Amino acid sequence: MIIAVDGPTASGKGTIAKALAVHFDLPHLDTGLLYRAVGRQVALNEGDPDNPQDALLACDFPDELLEDPVLRSEETGGLASRVSVHPAVREALFTRQRAFAEQDGGAVLDGRDIGTIIAPDAHVKLYITASVEERARRRWLEMTGREIEIPLAEIEEDIIRRDNRDINRADAPLKAAPEAMVIDTTALHKDAAIETVIEAVEAALR
Repeated sequence: MIIAVDGPTASGKGTIAKALAVHFDLPHLDTGLLYRAVGRQVALNEGDPDNPQDALLACDFPDELLEDPVLRSEETGGLASRVSVHPAVREALFTRQRAFAEQDGGAVLDGRDIGTIIAPDAHVKLYITASVEERARRRWLEMTGREIEIPLAEIEEDIIRRDNRDINRADAPLKAAPEAMVIDTTALHKDAAIETVIEAVEAALR
């Protein structure tokens, strides 16, 4: 069984995907982490994330980079959004993601193009969303919890920029698959969102 979980940044899709993986006893892949690794490798190479060649070169990152906590930073998230617009980068990472989805027993994958590009044959497709204001508030709480001081308005502006890049890129833009269940988590706290999604998936599988 393949479960595809798509949505914009800070919508809660990662948390929900992990919970689904535990509930259904499936392996989980945060595909956004791959793009964050590419963005981080570009920075380590002192390259330009807006340059297709620099971004493609960074796709050859070492596996241990995926364990680097700096990948979760806002700066790296911005780099990931910038390198992801390059078709060559998406092609380079496609095989890796597709192989994970097709493993025996299935998997849960979250990202921005899982249900539309990576696993269009997924048994269940979800699109998790929330308002820009709520997503910015969540990211701000997360960062202040890690003792990182940043204005809420700055995070909101960054989320808007990322959304624009992700939605308007020519290759594999962020959008809900036609058959995806769209779930808005704006008014839901973490546990309620997880419960809502698990119930929706179980109903879809009946």
